[in-house]
Amino acid sequence: MCSELILVTGGLGFIGKHFIKRCLELGHFVTNVDVVNYAADRCANEEFLRHSNYRHIAEDIAALSHLPESDVIVNFAAESHVDNSITDNHQFCHSNILGIQRLLELTRVKNPHEAPLFVQISTDEVYGDIAFGRHGESDPMRPSNPYSATKAAADMLVLGWARTYGLRYNIVRMSNNYGPFQYPEKLIPKSILRMRRGLPALMHGDGSYVRSWLHVADAVEAVLTIAAKGEHDTVYNVRGDVELPNIEVLRNLARILNRPEAEAFVSVPNRVGQDLRYSLDDSRVRALGWRPTRVFDEELIRIAANDDIKRFFLGGRAPRTHLEVRP
Repeated sequence: MCSELILVTGGLGFIGKHFIKRCLELGHFVTNVDVVNYAADRCANEEFLRHSNYRHIAEDIAALSHLPESDVIVNFAAESHVDNSITDNHQFCHSNILGIQRLLELTRVKNPHEAPLFVQISTDEVYGDIAFGRHGESDPMRPSNPYSATKAAADMLVLGWARTYGLRYNIVRMSNNYGPFQYPEKLIPKSILRMRRGLPALMHGDGSYVRSWLHVADAVEAVLTIAAKGEHDTVYNVRGDVELPNIEVLRNLARILNRPEAEAFVSVPNRVGQDLRYSLDDSRVRALGWRPTRVFDEELIRIAANDDIKRFFLGGRAPRTHLEVRP
C-alpha cells in the first residue's frame, strides 16, 4: 500500500486491531474510529496510543459528523456474532447498514481528487452455504441469518454508491478468521476458555458444519495486498487453506489442552438457519501474489497456550502484550 493516511473503522475489534498493528509497523499514519463496545480490545488501544502515528476517535460510525483526511478507508466496523443477531438484530442493522451508509455519504461529498479508496470488509456468509464447490465473487448473495443479511446489505450499498456517485471501492469477503486476542464469543477462543475452566465447549448439533479457517495475520496481508495491487471497483474473496467440520476443531483443541474428548465438548441445539458449509474461490486475490502462510494446527497450539483472553476482562489494565507495535 503506497498511502500514508489510513482511516480504520472498528479498529479495536479482532481483525481491525491486527490491521492497525501492521500498518503502524509499516510506518503509516492511522486514525481509528471505534465506539468501544463490549468486544473492543481496550488493551490494544492503550498500546496503540503510545505510538505517535496513531489517534483514536471514540464515535459511532452511524453518527460520525466528519471524515478525517485519508487515502484509504478500511471499514472493519460491524456487529459480527451470528447468535447475537438471531437474539436481537437491531444493533446489527444500526452498525452494519446505517453505519456504512453514513461512511459512504461522508466519502461521496469529498472532492473527487481527495476521496479515499473505500475498502469494505465483508464475509463469506453473504453467499449462504454451498454443499459442493466454492463460491466465486460473481455468485448471488443468499444470506441465511440477520448478521449475514446486514453484511450483504452493506455490500449492496457500496455497489450502489459506486454506480451512482463514482465511489472507488474494493469489497473483501473473508472466511472465518482466527488467531490471538480474539474476543471469547467465537468458536475457538470461547471453546478454549471453557475447556481451561473445566467446562465443556458448546457444539451446535452434530458438529458437521464445515468452515474455512483464515489466520488473522494472513487476512491483514490480504487486505493490504488488495489495497495496494488490486483492481479498483472489484470484489475479492479471501479464504484459508483449511476446511474442517466444527467437531474436528474441537477435537484438536481437546488434544492440545489434554481434555478427554468425552468431557471436552457437548452438543447443543442447532443454530436457527444453520449454514452447512462455506467455501470460497479466491483465485482472484492469489493472482495478486497473496496466499495464506500460517499453519492451522501450529497456530491452534500457540493460541491455546497463550493466556491472552483475560485482557477482555481487565478493563484495559493488562500489561504490554504481543500486540505492542515494534518498529
